Amino acid sequence: FEHTADVGLRVRAGDVNELFTDAARGMFSLIVDDLDHVRPLMTERFSISAGSLEDLLADWLSELLYAFETRKVVLVQFDVQVIDSTLVATAAGEPFDSQRHTVGNEIKAVTYHGLTVKRTPSGWLAEVIFDI
Repeated sequence: FEHTADVGLRVRAGDVNELFTDAARGMFSLIVDDLDHVRPLMTERFSISAGSLEDLLADWLSELLYAFETRKVVLVQFDVQVIDSTLVATAAGEPFDSQRHTVGNEIKAVTYHGLTVKRTPSGWLAEVIFDI
């Protein structure tokens, strides 16, 4: 969704694991224009604990953004398990290749402004705004 000088991501899913998976994939779809060209050639493991689901989502996406910024890895497949406020995940992708991947948005940070994670009558909903 549109937000002044930023970009927002709204995710709906049937369960919390799918919600965190889709949020990760959604963030990378903002960073790289066509995720279909990203191959799952390498894997990375993540383990994160936080005080709330909102904090966990922000920390998860920040950790993924850090992986992209520091190691230039684009991740596209996610196996996420959220239990209480702990996340354990394996992510697969490949190093960014400017010959094969096109950068979409330069995300500077995951923000807490308007950050939402909640159960709804139809499943789960998350909203997160990225500073671009």
